[in-house]
Amino acid sequence: MYYNWLCQGFYLLLTLSLTTAARETKYIYGTSATGVTQQLAVDRTPALYTGEFGDCLGGHSLFNITKFDAAYYTDNSTVLFHLDGASNIKNESLMMRFSMNAYGEDRFQMIFNPCFVNIYSLCPLDAGVPVTAWAVFAVGPAQVGDIPQIAFTIPDFEGSVRLQIFANSTGTEVGCFQASLVNGVTLGHPKGVSPVLAIFALVAIFASFATAAYGISIPHMRTHYAHSVSAMVVFETFQSIFFSGALSVHFPGVLTAWWSNFAWSAGQIYSYSMVKSIDSISGVSGEKSQVGRNGPVSVSKDDQNLAQQIYGRALKTAHGTTHELMKRHTYNASDPYDYTWSGEPVPPGVQLPGTSSGFPGTLSVLNIPAANAFTMGFVWLLVLLGLLALSMAAFKFSLEALVKMKRIKEDRMAYFRGHWISYTILAVLRTLHSAFAMIMTLTFYQFSFGGSSGVKAMAAIFFLLFLVGIGGLAIYAYHSRLKYGRYSVRQDRIQFVCGSMLRFTPWNKSRRRSTRAESELPEKPVGSGSLPIIRLHNEDDDSERANVHQDQAYVKRFGWLSARYRRTRWWFFGCYLLYQLVRAAFIGGASATPMVQVYGLLVFEILAFITFVKLNPFEGQRNTVLAVWMLGTSKIVTTGLSVAFLPSMNLSRIIATGIGLVIFVVQGLLVVGLIILVVLSAISSYMSLTRNRENFSPEELDSTRVRYFEHLMAKSLDVQKSKEEKKRQKILKRALKNAPPPQPSFSVKAVRRVSKIEDEVEDAVGVLDASFSDSVALNPGRTSRISQHKRSASACSYLSTHSLPRAAVPHRVSWSSRDLADWDAASLQRLESGLAGRLSGMSSYGLPPSNAVNAITPYIAEEEPAQMSAQQTLIPRNEPTSPRAQRSTIPSLRYPEEVYRKCSDEYEESHPTIPRSRR
Repeated sequence: MYYNWLCQGFYLLLTLSLTTAARETKYIYGTSATGVTQQLAVDRTPALYTGEFGDCLGGHSLFNITKFDAAYYTDNSTVLFHLDGASNIKNESLMMRFSMNAYGEDRFQMIFNPCFVNIYSLCPLDAGVPVTAWAVFAVGPAQVGDIPQIAFTIPDFEGSVRLQIFANSTGTEVGCFQASLVNGVTLGHPKGVSPVLAIFALVAIFASFATAAYGISIPHMRTHYAHSVSAMVVFETFQSIFFSGALSVHFPGVLTAWWSNFAWSAGQIYSYSMVKSIDSISGVSGEKSQVGRNGPVSVSKDDQNLAQQIYGRALKTAHGTTHELMKRHTYNASDPYDYTWSGEPVPPGVQLPGTSSGFPGTLSVLNIPAANAFTMGFVWLLVLLGLLALSMAAFKFSLEALVKMKRIKEDRMAYFRGHWISYTILAVLRTLHSAFAMIMTLTFYQFSFGGSSGVKAMAAIFFLLFLVGIGGLAIYAYHSRLKYGRYSVRQDRIQFVCGSMLRFTPWNKSRRRSTRAESELPEKPVGSGSLPIIRLHNEDDDSERANVHQDQAYVKRFGWLSARYRRTRWWFFGCYLLYQLVRAAFIGGASATPMVQVYGLLVFEILAFITFVKLNPFEGQRNTVLAVWMLGTSKIVTTGLSVAFLPSMNLSRIIATGIGLVIFVVQGLLVVGLIILVVLSAISSYMSLTRNRENFSPEELDSTRVRYFEHLMAKSLDVQKSKEEKKRQKILKRALKNAPPPQPSFSVKAVRRVSKIEDEVEDAVGVLDASFSDSVALNPGRTSRISQHKRSASACSYLSTHSLPRAAVPHRVSWSSRDLADWDAASLQRLESGLAGRLSGMSSYGLPPSNAVNAITPYIAEEEPAQMSAQQTLIPRNEPTSPRAQRSTIPSLRYPEEVYRKCSDEYEESHPTIPRSRR
């Protein structure tokens, strides 16, 4: 085996050496525009060269062209072009015009007779002779001096090269070919960037699915799921970036190249076989290997004898010659004059190279015809749904196989394994929900663009299916939750008050009058004071009914719609669907009217951003930052700057390129922020999956995990804090931060009589109970790492035990095993545990300290049923254990509460004018 490898390596080295020896580099001398003369390689890469080329007569050129290359060399100030093809025209003298356009202006043009530049295949043009044209022109600073030098290095040079051919006998244009002009630097790398973005999207999908599938308590699973980054928001971000190119404006090339990296999220993935199959449905025809008209042609002329003179008897021969030149020759490595930077003909139906106007220009970078956009997006959506169903089934049976092999525990992922079909159905519905915006945009665009009747009929059918299907499910979700209540229409007003933004910028704030207390109403309203509105109110018949996130039946059925939103904003999924529908109507449906499309979308995005910020619908902070703030700001900035690209603005293309770079920076920062949030979501999801483990790695994040769990439970209650409460909490935190560390000390606060022999047994028991109540709790911050390794880091597992060993606990002279059992039960009833101390700190989230434990208890334990009984001991009892043990305070919070009380008194003394009702 090693001998074979050695022989293959030797053969490869020999082949490379022979190839290098066979290709001899040729050199020439050239002088640049600045007067510098140097030796240059013939096969060097030019500063500007052509990419793909197409027919600028709309397929009516009387030539079939298989090769059209042009280049501009700055090192010797020359422009060259190379043309290969064939024509059916017989014995016709020609005139040619070669022009080079850069950033919207003609930088160089040359009108010449092909006979004067030694292009013998066109002197004259004959159907039996293949067309082979090659010419070099010298240029000076007057022609290309206006092109800034930075244009040769910035990404995606915007320019084109055009070759026009005229018949001398008629003076008509019989051929026109245009190619894009590039500099080799581009922001469009779909084959490299798209897989990386897809990996992060998969990370977000796996993190969301893991939090939704791990556990046995539906409300608890929903809480963890709500704080992972939504995969739907991730795809909405990618799709919004790509559909920025659907506006009917003249975009700079740097943007269309950048947007090609996100086309996969909207189902625009190029596949030659798929495009070829869809072309037959959408009515696109033609050959990709050549440009121009194939077959008989005609040239208009007043003289009736000209047609016979042009075509004559050589028509059949010329047609055969055309088929012989269907493909261009491959690169010859041994030819020193050959090059690799040439372009290919554009596929049929794709926009002309060198132009990037509207959605067809954005799709032309991907070689996808605009008529195929909807069909291709829908086909890839079906492929995704099929892969999703197969993946869910494969994951389920993989878990079963691991259980059979005893590689995982029997109860691991038990809920998912028992309900995997329901999970698959909900995953498909969630995917269709995420694809709602994409399908609506593509169907609206298909209606506006036109195309074949079959494609338009298919677009109409799936438009109705998505609108009625997803919209109907949303309405049914509303009905299922609100059908047991009564509706009433109430009058309300939006009150405007003076405020500030960023602490120093004057700003007007608005709030519904019904949500403000009488003491919070402003004395002097701003402007008109208030606006009347009508509010639809629902009153539930059952006041004790569980809220929407605690209703397990509702979460199972409609959690794919409402699970990520706050308790008081669970209905936001309907607003989201309406927003996506209107946005799709502007982007796809108004493509024929650019002014209405751009300005209408800009106003709509601003109103939607203000509404979403006011509603603050998401429960998780990461989803709020990404979906509301970052994505909303990016949409407004992108749409606002796109106004400059309107044809009526007639903006300089150099300035347009600068604006395009600004949009690229804004959207690039959005993508970077999304990647950071996805990584953080993966870390937090890992914490959620390890919430029942005794050991957590890395140990440095153990305290962070506990704080994260407490934050989750506090956010799930959706308790809003007033401004005064926030101020008091800031003062309390500042005081606790500046408070000196506790010093070892003691104080005698009470003296009691010790029981004697003649005392009753009940008194002795009371003394023992009182001694247990007066015990000093363990400080969780001082607990050794060894003890932390011996217990779980879940919220329920932090129930502290007595700090003293059993032998050191005060006890009677005579005792029994029953007494020890009573003492162990009493130690579990102590409220001064580390968990109680942290949960009592829930008041910092807006909860009263006395009610924090009661409010949070249903969310603590999930997969530890044995500890649920111990969990109930956290609830304060009204019956004392003995006549002398009647304290209800928590000793471990004595010092923070005193600091809080003291700071509150100081705050009230410093604000004597504030009414007590507002405090």
